[in-house]
Amino acid sequence: MSTVWNRRDLIKTLASLPLAGLASARASEEKLPPVRAITRGPKFHWRAYYDKLLFDPANRLVVCNEVDFEGRSPTADDVIHVGMVDIQDGDQWTELGSSRAWNWQQGCMMQWVPGTKSEVAWNDREGDRFVSHVLDVKSGKKRTLPNPFYALSPDGRWAVAPDFRRLNDTRPGYGYTGIPDPNRDVLAPDNAGIWRMDMRTGKQTLVLPFAEVAKIPFTGPPALAFNAESKHWFNHLLVNTDGTRFFFLHRWSQPGKKGFLTRAFTARPDGTDLYQLIPNGKVSHFVWRDANHITAYAGHPPDNEWKFCIFEDKTRNVEVIGEGVLNRGDGHITHVPCTRNEWVLNDTYPDKQRCQNIHMFHIPTNRRVELGHFLSPKEYTGEWRCDTHPCCSRDGKKVIFDSPHNGGRQVYMIDIAGIVG
Repeated sequence: MSTVWNRRDLIKTLASLPLAGLASARASEEKLPPVRAITRGPKFHWRAYYDKLLFDPANRLVVCNEVDFEGRSPTADDVIHVGMVDIQDGDQWTELGSSRAWNWQQGCMMQWVPGTKSEVAWNDREGDRFVSHVLDVKSGKKRTLPNPFYALSPDGRWAVAPDFRRLNDTRPGYGYTGIPDPNRDVLAPDNAGIWRMDMRTGKQTLVLPFAEVAKIPFTGPPALAFNAESKHWFNHLLVNTDGTRFFFLHRWSQPGKKGFLTRAFTARPDGTDLYQLIPNGKVSHFVWRDANHITAYAGHPPDNEWKFCIFEDKTRNVEVIGEGVLNRGDGHITHVPCTRNEWVLNDTYPDKQRCQNIHMFHIPTNRRVELGHFLSPKEYTGEWRCDTHPCCSRDGKKVIFDSPHNGGRQVYMIDIAGIVG
């Protein structure tokens, strides 16, 4: 049974740990850039995923989520609040709405709508369906669409989404509770999968059913293949930088074995021209570098060892980056804006000292620059762990991340202007 904890309990836990001063000690030794919290208790705060637009176009307002508990899975009755922090006005919090469709890893997909100056969007649940809201924070005008979204196009006009009901069963921490999966006992349904939605009208179309993708042969190591008893689902969708294709993960279980396996596809917005870009069963975090390249932590051919790679879409061209420097385990990687794709931002899961390490990597010089080391108490594990999920402002000068190192998850900011120039 899980234990629900509060801010006071966490502060006591941190104070009793011999490692409590490790992050500050490392910062002193390494001369790390200064870090400041932009949210504060008694409530807890965190953002959406690392691949979302969390800064407004002026790089002043940061959207995030607020909740009054930690340490357990969300229930259908749990409500979070969504808002924005003004980092140029004393980190003032402005509440914008609420959501009943959320999880610990990705919140409710709260983000600024690309191609707009002042619109934000997030998912919610109303009755027996998931919906999404689009709010203009300047005018206050709000519209509610009859379906949820996952990834938005660069112009904000359309979105793609997986089946959040199925994700809640197959990958706790990424789906939404409150609505059961009608296909829970169907291994590869033909009436669900990936949908495309018009962000103006809310009309959605099923563009890639589970059954269609499950029929595509697995071409990786035979021991990792799915079979007639495997259950299939989709996760982690992302549209490329010019809106011509999107990337997604196809995952499956192997009966009698723990965990899941993964391959990655790209497709046109209507689901056609499907291409199996990473076929080997090992794909984790990724981001589009540009319209034709994906940077991902994945199995590298031909030995299928985990590495950070740049994959060229619709080809078998693969380039390894950070060999021996960046490649020290999985991380949430993104390209730093306005640096000609020379810099990437990344993090780690808790190390032996329970520190999560945020760093940058300069591809041309194979140089790694540490940004900070943040203690993650042992209570933060599994579905309700607090990954740092670092991401940059649109001008590439600031990094924001989540961390529980100071008595509960809050949002922090690092100035990297002096590093990237």
